[in-house]
Amino acid sequence: MYELIPISDRCYYIQSPAKIGLVRLTGADVCLIDSGNDKEAGRKVRQHLDANGWRLTAIYNTHSNADHIGGNAYLQKQTGCEIYAPGIECDFTRHPVLEPAFLYGGFPPKDLRHKFLMAQPSDARPLTEDCLPEGFALLPLPGHFFDMTGFRAPDGVVYLADCLSSRETLEKYQIGFVYDVAAYLDTLERVKTMEAPMFVPAHAAATADIAPLAQYNIDKVYEVAERITDLCREPRCFESVLQSLFAAYDLTMNFEQYALVGSTVRSYLAWLKDTGKLTARFENNQLLWARA
Repeated sequence: MYELIPISDRCYYIQSPAKIGLVRLTGADVCLIDSGNDKEAGRKVRQHLDANGWRLTAIYNTHSNADHIGGNAYLQKQTGCEIYAPGIECDFTRHPVLEPAFLYGGFPPKDLRHKFLMAQPSDARPLTEDCLPEGFALLPLPGHFFDMTGFRAPDGVVYLADCLSSRETLEKYQIGFVYDVAAYLDTLERVKTMEAPMFVPAHAAATADIAPLAQYNIDKVYEVAERITDLCREPRCFESVLQSLFAAYDLTMNFEQYALVGSTVRSYLAWLKDTGKLTARFENNQLLWARA
């Protein structure tokens, strides 16, 4: 864990629970794409910087999930680097309590206010094309989270953040976290047609051929949607749908899974309603979902 893996003359990633991209710029300057899940990840990054005589100039966050910004605060304090995050992700990065609050739908209990869901705040600035080193390009990848973006490095290597999961992860957990299902499917369709010498997803193996994994993720979205629609043959409230999904996929409920899977299921329900697959009505002071 935390090995520095070369991809090309300039591009690397650091193997970690959420891969950290590293790109050499000019001279001894380097930048990071994300910073790992916590202060310890930041320390491991610092060790690589010191061992190679590199100077960290900036961290470009793909999005604001805690496992991607967890090393920000430590590395910024240690190196004085700039930090950039796209769109609303910048606000979440500056005020990380927004993540568990969003997932829970209110003030989060202590069970959700920990480093897995709430990083330390960092002084992030809005990410725009003007902030990028020469030769870099932003690749908007919305769907998994609000304004998630990927990056194409000057030599063509593409860092894909969380826009898809590995087969192993989906086979184990079945329901990957999604904020906007329609945007997520659009992103995966675009990714499926991309070309690059190497793709680096945060939670799957680096590969030169991303299309099969992108299609697998697309298929899994439709599978989950079909299961939810089938569960709503008879009108059901959200909690009943969630309980049945956990049972069907042999998942174990705890606060983290309730928040993450629960938020995702609400997003599926909204998408299925907006696309005419489900209807919603209020009955006996309950919101009930039913197949259209």
